[in-house]
Amino acid sequence: MKNFTCVKDLGDLQVALKEAFEIKKDRYQFCELGKNKTLLMIFFNSSLRTRLSTQKAAMNLGMNTMVLDVNQGAWKLETERGVIMDGDKPEHLLEAVPVMGCYCDIIGVRSFARFENKEEDYNEMILNQFIKYSGRPVFSMEAATRHPLQSFADLITIEEYKKTARPKVVLTWAPHPKALPQAVPNSFAEWMNAADYEFVITHPEGYELDPQFVGNAKVEYDQKKAFKGADFVYAKNWAAYADPNYGQILSLDRSWTVDEDKMALTNNAYFMHCLPVRRNMIVTDDVIESPQSIVIQEAANREISAQAVLKRMLENL
Repeated sequence: MKNFTCVKDLGDLQVALKEAFEIKKDRYQFCELGKNKTLLMIFFNSSLRTRLSTQKAAMNLGMNTMVLDVNQGAWKLETERGVIMDGDKPEHLLEAVPVMGCYCDIIGVRSFARFENKEEDYNEMILNQFIKYSGRPVFSMEAATRHPLQSFADLITIEEYKKTARPKVVLTWAPHPKALPQAVPNSFAEWMNAADYEFVITHPEGYELDPQFVGNAKVEYDQKKAFKGADFVYAKNWAAYADPNYGQILSLDRSWTVDEDKMALTNNAYFMHCLPVRRNMIVTDDVIESPQSIVIQEAANREISAQAVLKRMLENL
């Protein structure tokens, strides 16, 4: 596997899951694979789980790791070609990217949607410039439209906790005070469709996701109806996708907050969230602290998903 940006890059999901569970049994068994190899992690946006889990995964494989926070201590980067660079950005990404490639073997990139230009966001301009110009294998640590390392960890977690072969998984919108990208829900939907679970997406009208990610999911605007019989509830906020409201907050309706009454409608469902989570906006304290909350186990599996991806990329060097 040269690059990793979406579920299709993994190929057969059952094979990928088997590899992930093998790694989880002994995460140091491939420690020679990354000897004298260097991972460069580039962050255009903040991170806690992605930074720590990916760096730990690389260390498990014997890799050296370097971390660059683009907005803290590095030159400000211009990303658009044809711009007259007479402002506060002294370096262009088209020079910076191949230079970064000189110092490493694999590159991880984290760059969120900016909500300034929908076409640029959904064309993954920054991530694709790294793929095109770095001369190195590249993987996404969350891009404008997807967060594949998170979704892989989500899948691993569901496989560990599911009680039926084809569980009912519900992705629910919940309120948030800031406009958040669609990357996590897009990606989660893409992976759940690929896993062929019974998959339902529920949200207020106006929060429809890009149809390419919705896929075969059932869209239900009645949250309580969607929760009935669910085995897993995955809560996440996202801003509007459809024009002319792209990137906008259309609702702060706290009746969509996941609480005990709604969870009582489920099949004793497990609660999931990618974290960080706004308590008592996205989910109540009681739900996230309940025995059915598996957000910590889900976060722990970020190390496993990252290691499975890095292992495949190292094997392809």
